[in-house]
Amino acid sequence: MSYLEYRVKAIPTGFRKIFFMNWGLVLLLVAAASIGFLMLYSVAGGQWDPWASAQIKRFGLGLALMFVVAMIPIWFWRNVSVIAYIGSLILLIVVAYFGSVGMGAQRWIDLGFMRLQPSEVSKITLVMVLAAYYDWLPAERVSNPIWVIFPIILILIPVGMVVTQPDLGTSLLLLFGGGAMMFLAGVHWAYFASVIAMGAGGIVAIFQSRGQTWQLLNDYQYRRIDTFLDPASDPLGAGYHITQSKIALGSGGWAGRGLMQGTQTRLNFLPEKHTDFIFTTLAEELGFIGGMSLLLIYLLILAFCWISAAQNKDRFSTLLIMGVGVTFFLFFAVNMSMVMGLAPVVGVPLPLVSYGGSAMLVLLGAFGLVQSAHVHRPRGVLR
Repeated sequence: MSYLEYRVKAIPTGFRKIFFMNWGLVLLLVAAASIGFLMLYSVAGGQWDPWASAQIKRFGLGLALMFVVAMIPIWFWRNVSVIAYIGSLILLIVVAYFGSVGMGAQRWIDLGFMRLQPSEVSKITLVMVLAAYYDWLPAERVSNPIWVIFPIILILIPVGMVVTQPDLGTSLLLLFGGGAMMFLAGVHWAYFASVIAMGAGGIVAIFQSRGQTWQLLNDYQYRRIDTFLDPASDPLGAGYHITQSKIALGSGGWAGRGLMQGTQTRLNFLPEKHTDFIFTTLAEELGFIGGMSLLLIYLLILAFCWISAAQNKDRFSTLLIMGVGVTFFLFFAVNMSMVMGLAPVVGVPLPLVSYGGSAMLVLLGAFGLVQSAHVHRPRGVLR
């Protein structure tokens, strides 16, 4: 036993868990959220209300949730993974019949003090149940066709339910996140090649169905695709958002126009400046340096997850950590690509920065699972 382990052994068990928290990860999460507070303060014209103050309270609640989840042994989360997954499906059913409607979609459950978006919960419960499944499944069966079908069903059920809301962005994140979990678990590459080929066929079918009785997407989703392919075709209509976003991104330069000095933001040319397009606000006011600083924080968060997963000898914990990391990566990669015109606008928030309650709380709860796996990995000093 090392001297450090000897000294820690003398500390009561509950306090030892706090000691073994990944504090570097905590500081990075606080840093990313602080950038979000600053930008929400800026877009409100130098006012904490209505967005920044509410976001700070939600982050404080989410941080407390992360610590609570982290203190619970990782075996508990493995044992309740199936229950959590089923619970998220029940929430999706509830939102389908009793959910609140906003911007043409029925995605939220009004809890009074906040609006819960069950599809956000599904992203994490899907990771949990797939990690538990591949922890249970012997390695030699991972690529067996019989055992590959079941996780595909687990993925497609929430994907299908979310698509009907409609929420194409979240359904794609669920699909990609679930596929990544299967890949990380060791499923043979030939399955993914087949899926890519079917995906290409699906894209062709989507375009062929437009205007037909069997049209596969809603009209507004087709308009988003048209805007992605040629924003200049309708700069004052469907292409307005992405056109203004690109103008704001370019006008920031290296160091930005300065906090609360962004013309696109201040004159309200920039749409959804406090939610989906907040990265564009950041780039206009803080420039390339500000945007890259946030991206660096995100990449360091991923690095901490990867290192923690590599150090963990428990298969469930390793898969869970990597799954949360992949989900986090998809969040910011899709959002940044979207506002830069590299991907269609699908309504994905920028993690820890965009204004919103469900995404913030669920993501911090997910990092609580990462911390639980990190804290409770075998050390010999927590027993």
